[in-house]
Amino acid sequence: MSNSKGEINVQKSLHVAVLAFPFGTHAAPLVSIVRKIAEEAPNVTFSFFSTKKSNATLFSSSDEFHLPNIKHYDVPDGLPEGYVPSGHPLEPIFRFIKAMPENYKIVVGEAVIETEKKITCFVTDAFYWFGADLADEMNAKWVPVWTAGPHALLTHFYTDLIREKFGNNKDDVEKAKFLPGFPELEASDLPEGVIEDIDGPFGTMLHKMGQALPRATAVSINSFSTLHSIIENELNSKFKLLLNVGPFILTTPQRTISDEHDCLAWLNKHESFSVVYISFGSSIIPPPHELVALAESLEECGFPFLWAFRGNPEEQFPKGFIERTRARGKIVAWAPQMEILKHSSVGVCLTHSGWNSVLDCIVGGVPMISRPFFGDQKMNARMIESVWEIGVRVENGVLSKESILKGLELTMSSERGRFMRKNIVKLKESALEAVGENGTSAKNLNTLIQIVTR
Repeated sequence: MSNSKGEINVQKSLHVAVLAFPFGTHAAPLVSIVRKIAEEAPNVTFSFFSTKKSNATLFSSSDEFHLPNIKHYDVPDGLPEGYVPSGHPLEPIFRFIKAMPENYKIVVGEAVIETEKKITCFVTDAFYWFGADLADEMNAKWVPVWTAGPHALLTHFYTDLIREKFGNNKDDVEKAKFLPGFPELEASDLPEGVIEDIDGPFGTMLHKMGQALPRATAVSINSFSTLHSIIENELNSKFKLLLNVGPFILTTPQRTISDEHDCLAWLNKHESFSVVYISFGSSIIPPPHELVALAESLEECGFPFLWAFRGNPEEQFPKGFIERTRARGKIVAWAPQMEILKHSSVGVCLTHSGWNSVLDCIVGGVPMISRPFFGDQKMNARMIESVWEIGVRVENGVLSKESILKGLELTMSSERGRFMRKNIVKLKESALEAVGENGTSAKNLNTLIQIVTR
């Protein structure tokens, strides 16, 4: 960027409001892309809005990416004073969604008064359809960020058509051939809120999002252009501007994760493609009976394994499992996932099918055995197995001993597994090319920075 005096003066008058969705894995990718933009535009003011709990995690005192031009503001969580949880795990999210348009508007107004700068651009989680209205009211740009995959985004754009074709029958096995790029998609693969629970908070929010996104100045997405060209072309025809700026893990600053359990040294002792790596991330733990099935499968299959597990192994694993598998298994609380996936000894990753995990495995070049849980994960699992052919999903979407052993046999010991590895390595090369000099994601990221900071 030019550092001319005139441009600096213009930048000093700019004020970017960043609106995060504070649940799941939504806020962290948004922070990473905003930090990248703010780093390139040090004279632009960035105000980041999320709940107090979310901000405390995202902006800790030990934050290695602190930037002076980003200030965070706490948005009310929508819970009444003296709130007593009902026991429904989604109730806090539903209450937040109901209150969020007005809550964000109020706190954004406070930031405008404090900074004495009007908002010139809204960068929001794509969920926030009301970003279009806020931008119109304040004569500002609106740049929603979709942190998941392009295929899921397309289903939310085509929600009305999908409902017309499938009705509310989520068990319909008819293929969604009327959607571009989805030859194998079934009704049961669709994200929640598309054809079931359509009047609930998520269904309503996502439907409004699909209707609002064509109003955006640009829609940025955590993907790369060659991942699915048919779907990309379809989205391009629907939006003013589609910007693939991912994978974020390659295009934005990432936190350093220490290898305190010496996982890499342990992997160095094993042959190429011989190790099974298991991780369900920080927010998902499979139900007890599935953990037992997984442990029994690992014990029976004979493959070396590295398991990053956030729970209590002594209490949650079968009695004696840790001792019986100690010679070829390593169980740790935390592991440097990308370094592990890039290691030559790892043959497969058994994980959930969240979008960040899919991209991690692509960048690592490691086939997947996926267990879908919620949101777009069933659709991701379908794409992994039937479209990209870079892994398999466990049968019936559940970790049973039979489905795990079958998945391990396919990915680790069969010709089909070698075919999957070739496919995912090709995607890895495409991702690296996209983020390299003159790559599509690199160019799109520069375009995004220009849009937000000019």
